[in-house]
Amino acid sequence: MNWSEIAQNISRVTGKAFLVNQTRSVSGGCINQGYAISSNTDTYFVKLNSPSQVAMFEAEALGLQQMLATNTIRVPQPICWGVVGSSCYLVLEWIDLGRGNELIWEEMGRQLAKMHKTQQLSKKAAFGWNINNTIGSTPQINDWTADWAEFFAKHRLGYQFKLANRRGGHFPQQQALLAAVPELLTHQPQPSLVHGDLWGGNAACTTTGEPIIFDPATYVGDREVDIAMTELFGGFPAAFYQGYNTVFPLEKGYEKRKTLYNLYHILNHYNLFGGSYSAQANRMIAQILSS
Repeated sequence: MNWSEIAQNISRVTGKAFLVNQTRSVSGGCINQGYAISSNTDTYFVKLNSPSQVAMFEAEALGLQQMLATNTIRVPQPICWGVVGSSCYLVLEWIDLGRGNELIWEEMGRQLAKMHKTQQLSKKAAFGWNINNTIGSTPQINDWTADWAEFFAKHRLGYQFKLANRRGGHFPQQQALLAAVPELLTHQPQPSLVHGDLWGGNAACTTTGEPIIFDPATYVGDREVDIAMTELFGGFPAAFYQGYNTVFPLEKGYEKRKTLYNLYHILNHYNLFGGSYSAQANRMIAQILSS
């Protein structure tokens, strides 16, 4: 890996000379390789992938920049990104992570609620984003759409079903579910900037006790998609939800809508990993249609 070229880009962007004298492998998630690169005084986190994935890193950087601009919740600051040799890269600020307590999780809930309340400048108060991005490594289509139910049915569930059908997935009630989405999503949410992939692995706190979220799949959507995903794989601590609801209480009907929203992620897990996720998706579809 040509670390010197990445170091030159860091120096150019930050205005501070950065010479790499140490690199070490760290967790980069399921999709990317991760490295800590250090000089005598500074450390950065670097994600690597194949050159064809540079647009994924560009979109992640844009999402982080937009979340930073709300001045509500801590996210890693993107430094620079590009292609070097046989890899694309994304450089982020290095943040030392610690262990959270109830007070920190409660504050995370409050801060996320404040981000969701921030009015976004979108096209005609629509749902979507300026560019497509990814959920994991799966393309995420973000065409601006005025109606939330239409957006979610077409660009979230519909697209995932299309991919799942291509790989042999069998979802007998697929069309019935898609037809029911307008009736299931009648609450007309305000467009909110959402993290988009907010499970427990993408939320933590710093060693100084500051809540932080990372690895986003950002877009403008119903804020409930973030809260729903926090419940998908075990749930966040109760203090998180208490904090959130003190700032931006969830609307009536969320408990029913959350299964529909989480179906998107289970379908995506089927498309990424296969296995038993198709059976789980079919159980969720049956639950949604029978409720």
